[in-house]
Amino acid sequence: MIAYLSGTLLSKNPQSLVVDINGVGYQIFIPLSTFYQLPDEMEKVGLHVYTHVREDTLQLFGFQTEMEKEVFLLLISVSGIGPKVALNILSGMGFKELLSAIVRADSEKISSIPGVGKKTSQRISLELKEKASKLAEGIEVALEQKVEVRDKEIYEDALSALINLGYASKAAKRAIEIALGRDQEMNIETLLKEALRNLAQ
Repeated sequence: MIAYLSGTLLSKNPQSLVVDINGVGYQIFIPLSTFYQLPDEMEKVGLHVYTHVREDTLQLFGFQTEMEKEVFLLLISVSGIGPKVALNILSGMGFKELLSAIVRADSEKISSIPGVGKKTSQRISLELKEKASKLAEGIEVALEQKVEVRDKEIYEDALSALINLGYASKAAKRAIEIALGRDQEMNIETLLKEALRNLAQ
């Protein structure tokens, strides 16, 4: 079972990355919170990893912090939530906000994430409240990594991320355009947060 990987970051996008370790490229699926904190390509990177093994596949899911991984593991312990859905939940809300919603039993907020229905959000709130409360006590604020923004590049990255999260292309474009209209110097993290906020309204 692979629990941690460290190597050279060959490529990255908001959904996954490839790490070169001794000449072998490992594809690792990631949440947006991890994507925000990645170094530049060809630099060293280390990730906490969850190894998902099934009869027909082996997939790696990576996280910048151990806390992100812990929240991910909590999510996949809920019946009906697999690794891909758990990653979408983390990308749609962020682990701190998610833990807060679980502790407050705010299933309506959790169900606003694409791919999470009302019943699933209620199960999350009910089954994870106690464990989430314990995890929330140890949360540390992650440092926000600023990135140089070129409008076209950040627009395309944000649009791709939102579509992969399950939002319709037209709605995602509109939400991004509204967000960009407020601040032309946004980094991708701020843009995605603002766009997700617009989509939730």
